[in-house]
Amino acid sequence: MASGTYNAWREQLMKKTVDMVNDTVKVALYNNSFSFDTTLAAYSTTNELATEGGYTQGGAALANKAVSTASNKGTFDADDVNWTSATFSAYFALIYDDTTATKYPIACIDFGGVQTVTGGTFTIQWAATGIITIS
Repeated sequence: MASGTYNAWREQLMKKTVDMVNDTVKVALYNNSFSFDTTLAAYSTTNELATEGGYTQGGAALANKAVSTASNKGTFDADDVNWTSATFSAYFALIYDDTTATKYPIACIDFGGVQTVTGGTFTIQWAATGIITIS
C-alpha cells in the first residue's frame, strides 16, 4: 500500500502558495497503472479514470475544508466525497490544488486494491481524524 504526501505540496505549503482552505482542492481517481511517487510535480490525467460511468476527469472538489490544530498536530479535513450513478473501478485517489496553474499534487490515497461500483454511489469516506495530519 503506497499512500502519502507529495514533495511539491510540502514545498508550496512552506512558500504559502497553497491554501488548503481557500483554494479549490480536488480529488481525482486513478486506475491500477498509476503509482505513488513523491516527486510528482503536477496533477496529470495520465492513468486517471476516463470521463464515463458517472466520473468526470479532474475529479470532485472537496467541500467544507477545514484546518485545525490540537495536541501539537495540524489536521486538514473535508466532507466525504461521493460520485452518484457511478459504474467504474478505481485503485487510487489523488488530492490536488486546482487553484494554482501548476495544480500541485497534495496526497495520494492507495485503496489497497480495486474498489468497484456498478450503478451506485462511490464514496471516499475520510478518516474521522482527518485527511492529512502533520505532527
